[in-house]
Parts: sequence; C-alpha cells; structure tokens
Amino acid sequence: MADQQTLQHAIDQVLDRVIAAGADADVIASSSNNFSLKANAGELDEYKVTSGQVIGVRVIKDQRIATSYSESLEPASLDMMVEQALQNARFTKPDEHQAIRCHDSQLTTTAEEIYQQDTASVDDKIALALSLESGVVAKPNASSAPYNGFGESDSRIILANTRGTLCQHQERSTYCYAYTLYEQDGKQAMHGGMSSGRLFDELDPAYCINHGYETAKALLDGAPIATGNYPVIFDLSCLSSLFGAFGMCLSGHSAMKGINPWRDALQTQVASPLLTISDIAYLQGGSAIKAFDSEGYATTDTILIGKGQLKSLLHNSHTASFFGIENTANASRSAKGGLGVSSRHTVVATGASSEAEITSGEYLELVELQGVHSGADAVSGDFSFGASGFLCRDGQRIQPVRGITVAGNFYQMLKAVDAVGDTLQNDYERDFFAPKIRFAKLSIAGK
Repeated sequence: MADQQTLQHAIDQVLDRVIAAGADADVIASSSNNFSLKANAGELDEYKVTSGQVIGVRVIKDQRIATSYSESLEPASLDMMVEQALQNARFTKPDEHQAIRCHDSQLTTTAEEIYQQDTASVDDKIALALSLESGVVAKPNASSAPYNGFGESDSRIILANTRGTLCQHQERSTYCYAYTLYEQDGKQAMHGGMSSGRLFDELDPAYCINHGYETAKALLDGAPIATGNYPVIFDLSCLSSLFGAFGMCLSGHSAMKGINPWRDALQTQVASPLLTISDIAYLQGGSAIKAFDSEGYATTDTILIGKGQLKSLLHNSHTASFFGIENTANASRSAKGGLGVSSRHTVVATGASSEAEITSGEYLELVELQGVHSGADAVSGDFSFGASGFLCRDGQRIQPVRGITVAGNFYQMLKAVDAVGDTLQNDYERDFFAPKIRFAKLSIAGK
C-alpha cells in the first residue's frame, strides 16, 4: 500500500500540472492492502494478498469536464493522465453547474473505531477460515460449505483540489461468511450466514455456521404456497437489497438526468406515514463512516422521507446547483469515475409496533430473493423475483416456502405498510439499519 507521503507527492504533482494549464481539478488518490482466505475439503483453497493504488483526476476547464486515472504514480504517468483529461475535456459539452466548489476543506476522519490496530495473527485468521468449513460439514446432512471465506482490507484515501482542499481518511474492515449445502432424501437447500466488523475479534463465525445451517435445514421441505396476496416481512438483508435496487428514487443525480420517478415529488406523500427514512453520516458500528464526501464537504445527516413525505433527495454540489437547492454532501466518486451521489447509512426509523403486534396473524417471511437487480425496474417501480421463506402465524414459522415468485411495485409497496417494529437492526454490510416492517400485501405466484 502506497504510504501517505507517496500519495501526497503524486497529488501535488497533478494539481501543479492542472494549475499550470489554467484549469481546476479535484484529485482522489487511494491505496489498499487486502487479504483473503477460503477453505475446501479441509485445506486452504485460497490465500490471496493484494495491494494497489490508483489516482484519478476530475478536470474542469471552460465549464468542460473530463476524468482520467492512473494506477502508476510515476511522474510520466501522472503527466499523461492530466494531459488526457485536459484533451478529453475539449470535446465535452459545457456544464455550468459542475465546478470545483469545495474551498479550503481540511477534514480527516477521526472516528477511532474505524482504524484500530488488529492483534490477530495470520495463524488465527487461517484457523478461523478453516473452522468455517469444518464447522458446517460437521453437522448432520451438511454435505459441504461451497462458499466460505475470511477477508480484510486496510485502505487510505486522500482527496485534494485546486481550491485548497485536502481531506484524508483511513479505515480497516474485516468479514467472514459460510454457506451450508444441506442434503437429505434427494433434496437440497442452501443458505449462508455473514459477519463483519472492524476487528478480527468482532467476527462471529459461529453465527455464520449456525445461521446458514439452520435456515438451509428449515427450508429443505419448502414448497410453493397458493397463489394470492400475502402480507410480507422481508429479512433485513432482503429488504436492504430491495432498497438498493430502487435507490435511484432518492438520488438527485438520477433526478437531474430526468429518470427519477420522484423528481417532482418533494413535500408530497410518497410512502406510508409510518415510514421515516434518513441518510446518517455517523452511526456507531456503521461501515460507511467518513468525515467528508467525494468533493471534500463535511458529511451530514439528511431526512429523506419524513412520516411518508419526501423531504429531500441526495445531492452533490453539481445536482444542488442544477436544482438551485442546498447540497446534502452526498458526492460519490471513485478515483476511476465521474461525480455521482450515494448514501452513507440508510436508516429507517423505528415505529411503535411490538414484535407480537408486527407478527400477529398470518404473513410471509421472505429470507431469500433471487435476481433482485435483474427483476427490478427502478423507473416504474415494478419488480418480480424468485423467493424463499416461511409462511408464519403469530410469529411462528408453520411452513417452509420455496419455488414462488414475489411481485409488486416498490413505490406502491412503500405506501401500503401495516406496521413498523420498535427495534432497530442492521444488515451484514452495516450500512442499512431498519426495524421489521410488515408490508400489507404483495402478489405471490405459487401453485
């Protein structure tokens, strides 16, 4: 991983070159070390150590914008990168709304939790990776753990621009996962468990093993249920995937491009009054903690939907200028890409319903969705996915369900909410936080 001094030196060279050409620019330089392990048949199947760095520039001259990047920090490569961006900018359409606007921002992410020294040895990590597979296959009828692994990443980002901005961020993260292939009487079922954290000791391999195994076992005898409309509670990882597939409805960037169905819906009712959804910059244990966005602005909290009303979209300085509104500091750009927007931690506020209230009567609990992104039309809101889960009554699973298709319209689904639970949970990725939400009815195609 390139050290801070090396990255800083490369950034300085790029900015000097841009200024000499009479242009404005921001530069993102990042470096990372990654380590991953996988097991197969009791042996290590993968032991991978990778590291790399990349530097990218967004150049603006005469209101024309272009980006370019280099994976080499050699002076000649950096000069070529800047020259290519300047040349490309000459052929782009002028855009009065995109500019380098973040002046003199000097932010460093200071949340200690995201970059701690990890004392675990390589042997500890190998032992954990092997234990994921062996823990699965030791269980009755668990024929294999076809997907399993451990990984960790150590990364650094420096952002700077020609307006005096210099921001820095460093983080560590780690994860592990194990899937169980459960086989009995000629039938198969598979499910997995995942765990993530900042430190090795935060990982929960036992959860990965047991959750995957118990869920796969419970789903084995699953069959389609009668076609019809059912109340549905999504497992949190499924709900996170669903929100991800339709995330552009909260994007100022997609609104600027004219493809956001909520583009003209501000201050109108777009969801049930039971739903309040916010973008939160800092949450303890969150995976997206960062002091600044990809332009250098300080990250902040934004209420997106308040009691069902659309309060704001996610904006960067470009989209905010286009609409003539305030920037929410949600700029997103990798060293290799152009300027966009993204959320940090999506948080659905808790409601007033107890566990007993939200799980009363009959409903469908969905724990797996297949083909979420291919089965979703983000503009119309229509979706259709394969799904697995359990028919439940009063909080008890009464029948495993497989081989069904769940269909509906995401934007209508948000308006038809029966209950919102009173306990906040987080998904495996730790960037989506929500209570249990019971949706009034979705179409299930079964038998």
